[in-house]
Amino acid sequence: MVGMVLVVGLPGAGKTSLARRMEEERKGLRLTPDEWMEGLFNTNESDGRRWVLESELLWGVAARVLELGVDVILDYGCWSAEERELFRTRAQALGASAEIVVLDVPLEVLWGRLERRNADLPAATFAVSREELVEWSGKFEVPTAEELRRWDRHLVVTD
Repeated sequence: MVGMVLVVGLPGAGKTSLARRMEEERKGLRLTPDEWMEGLFNTNESDGRRWVLESELLWGVAARVLELGVDVILDYGCWSAEERELFRTRAQALGASAEIVVLDVPLEVLWGRLERRNADLPAATFAVSREELVEWSGKFEVPTAEELRRWDRHLVVTD
């Protein structure tokens, strides 16, 4: 069965690295909004345009790819249960399986990774300050057991 994998977590959790590996393993299409922001909007800033990009433009591509029988890996972050539910129900409505991979990494591990990344930023990547990371960690809604049960498959990684 064709499937959608939603990879969620905070910056520095390893979402894009994991999504790239999954793309190769599954021979699927990986969609990473960070790689589109600069080209489309001449910015890497996360603002309202990012949500439009994820929920409308990239989802339209993802939906078509799923309809064509190819797996899709969404490297989206999706910090809220509401956002995750939107993508789960959309995938299942298309007859695709919906899998979630949650990267719930401790704050100090995230910060260590981000410090290294900030020192030598890859293309299409934005710097993250410790203050931003702390603020964002307070906004990340870690999926509950009840939420995870609604997915066809789920995996939670904590390191």
